[in-house]
Amino acid sequence: MGVTPFHLVYGGETVISAEVGIEYDRVQQYDADNAERRQLEFDLVNETRAKAAAQLTTYRQRMRQRYNRWVIPRSFQVGDLVWRKVKLVGDVGKLEAPWAGSFKIVEKLRSGAYYLEDKDGR
Repeated sequence: MGVTPFHLVYGGETVISAEVGIEYDRVQQYDADNAERRQLEFDLVNETRAKAAAQLTTYRQRMRQRYNRWVIPRSFQVGDLVWRKVKLVGDVGKLEAPWAGSFKIVEKLRSGAYYLEDKDGR
């Protein structure tokens, strides 16, 4: 969009304290004409916000499509045997097995979550 988050919230760009002390161009050139331009910017801020929201929606859709193109959906049923990913904690070396198994699915809790029990019934 080419605008800052500050502009989207307040309708204009900020003047930082360093610019005020140095008499930056934006501070030196401020007059009544600038007040009129500021009012026009305030009138256009809703349009700028709408454009930013549309661009964000488009970006999210592209990211969702890119993600869904590479993800392979998997679904398991009660009774299936699966391996469980082991989280590396502490002194576990990088050459150790990243999976533990095999586990039997006892209950499907919610999408992608399962209650497991090992082969021995624990």
